[in-house]
Amino acid sequence: MGKSLFDKVWDAHVVTQVKDGPAVLYIDRHLIHEVTSPQAFAGLDKRGIRVFRPGQTFATPDHNVPTVDQHLTIKDVLSRTQVDKLTENTKKHGIQLFGLNHPYQGIVHVVGPELGITQPGMTIVCGDSHTATHGAFGCVAFGIGTSEVEMVLASQCIMQPKPKKMKITVNGQLGTGVTAKDLILYIISRMSASGGTGYFIEYAGTAVKSLSMEGRMTVCNMSIEMGARGGMIAPDETTFNYVQGREYAPKGGEWDKKLAYWKTLHSDPDALFDKELQYDASDIEPMITYGTNPGMGTGITGHIPELHEVPAGNRPTFEKALQYMNFTYGLPLIGKPVDYVFVGSCTNGRIEDLRAFAYFVKGRKKAKDIIVWVVPGSKQVEKQAKSEGLDKILADAGFEMRQPGCSACLAMNDDKIPEGKYALSTTNRNFEGRQGPGSRTLLASPLTAAAAAVTGKITDPRDFL
Repeated sequence: MGKSLFDKVWDAHVVTQVKDGPAVLYIDRHLIHEVTSPQAFAGLDKRGIRVFRPGQTFATPDHNVPTVDQHLTIKDVLSRTQVDKLTENTKKHGIQLFGLNHPYQGIVHVVGPELGITQPGMTIVCGDSHTATHGAFGCVAFGIGTSEVEMVLASQCIMQPKPKKMKITVNGQLGTGVTAKDLILYIISRMSASGGTGYFIEYAGTAVKSLSMEGRMTVCNMSIEMGARGGMIAPDETTFNYVQGREYAPKGGEWDKKLAYWKTLHSDPDALFDKELQYDASDIEPMITYGTNPGMGTGITGHIPELHEVPAGNRPTFEKALQYMNFTYGLPLIGKPVDYVFVGSCTNGRIEDLRAFAYFVKGRKKAKDIIVWVVPGSKQVEKQAKSEGLDKILADAGFEMRQPGCSACLAMNDDKIPEGKYALSTTNRNFEGRQGPGSRTLLASPLTAAAAAVTGKITDPRDFL
């Protein structure tokens, strides 16, 4: 019987299997940031032990950092303390840190791939749920809790039960104005925010294979938003071309050796999955959410469901969400005014995302009274954007590019959406208060964000293309 991609990577990293229990899994890359690592390092200190393999851990501050005036002392005391602790702990244990103002600093899930730290066939963990992003390279990558961060620091291993396997195939060609973000929002809207619970998902099909690495990262990033443990895509020439030549990528003969192995990382034709689903790319249009979980989404020309269209068991949650969002049953979303637009995060803060936004607004002007934050995912993205003149395009249209960080993805730094305001956001979560207490979030792609930024309301980006 053949093996799936997930089986091949997982099985190659099992140190030992506990009978009727979890596997002890070896971890190739451990990524850390300032929020979930201080307690883990404190645990090591309490036990009097050091990081087992510091060369396999990489650190960068991202969640709590400001996105303006990063050369100044961080004003918020808690944020400053966490960033200082990360600096102190990484220095003490000999861990590579890309600190504030370092040319490689940025969101941890942007930094790993762009530096070649992320490579096909690896196991990768981080104290952050969106570690699933790295699955775009054919990795088994997943988020872990703080106690597990300590476990990996101490042993380079983690105990994990093996998830079930799901395969989602999307065939066909995505239409004009339809992006990877729309593809994954569509899948989540069909499966619900819990439809992937207990599974590790492999994405396949012609529509998936046609995506760039940035697009594939967006898809895998949001696997967690349907309850899955992670998502992955088999590496191919697109993957290999992306990795080759990056700072931490293999070189010379080592590259040839690794490449030969990476080319074996695909599901065998007779591999079995616990569940398989198929979708047609032609059914997908630009997507937008209307509720308080990523599964509450619709095509942009659609409408919020009527109550009778919602399964009876889901109606209390549905009604609560609409009350929070101040929406009504059956409401079309086209034309709904928004107050903020946010472009960035580990979902859509890469150079391709900034390009899409900038090229859309080129020759147009920011809508009156709308506040727009464009935040690159890393210093590398920021540098590339400036070298391509994207900052000037944005400035001419009335926008400003901020400095790297998680920013308004979550209310852990200064970039918060005020209570009652609507934010059209390229992030991954629209939970109550996710972007600030009382804030209301609508998830969409960078193109849909750009359309809203120049019109001041929810707009079908295809009207401009």
